[in-house]
Amino acid sequence: MNKLYPSAAAALDGILTNDMVIASGGFGLCGIPERLLDAIRDSGVTGLTFASNNAGIDNEGIGKLLRTKQVKKMISSYVGENKEFERQFLSGELEVEFSPQGTLAERMRAGGAGIPGFYTKTGVGTQVAEGKEVKQFPNRDGEMEDYILERGIFADLSIVKAWKADETGNLVFRKTARNFNLPAATCGKVCIVEVEEVVPVGALDPDAIHLPGVYVQRLIVGAPYDKKIEFRTVRERETT
Repeated sequence: MNKLYPSAAAALDGILTNDMVIASGGFGLCGIPERLLDAIRDSGVTGLTFASNNAGIDNEGIGKLLRTKQVKKMISSYVGENKEFERQFLSGELEVEFSPQGTLAERMRAGGAGIPGFYTKTGVGTQVAEGKEVKQFPNRDGEMEDYILERGIFADLSIVKAWKADETGNLVFRKTARNFNLPAATCGKVCIVEVEEVVPVGALDPDAIHLPGVYVQRLIVGAPYDKKIEFRTVRERETT
């Protein structure tokens, strides 16, 4: 099975539809599948629901699709750093489902494992718990405490960014760029990955593989990439 495609548009061909749910890896601008996001924007599909930690920043990452009004709903843990995300949310143009960061990662992982729901203490007694089932379980000390039911995320499509892949789709992520990419990759019906380099089968140390190729259906090489920085902080120049 040839998993390598010549471009992001080719890899997405025949998969994109309006109103689909997309799980997208990345954290801010770190490890985002930017080539695939650009191709989704250029395809013109609308009514999209994105499950992603955040929406990047204005005009970067999912922020590009917010600008073109292609996103209907965000399932996220963070709204900051993106003024258009904030504006659309406050004006009621964009539906937002807030999910605590660890809960969001676990919801993706659960979906990938075929687990429809799980109970957690995170969010008990807050707005996060509104409308959700509450059940009591004993804690480590045997005392009964409230837990809320969170549902696994089952996406139509997963898009992720990895550092290296072999030709069968085994993936290696680079340091903190692993972030949400690993759980996001597992919870979609189809997983498309953009990487910086594809190596021959056998070139990757089996112990270094973070995600087995069985989860990956399609690959593209997205390199070269520009390193984008959300906030540039520099030391004030000392005067003599």
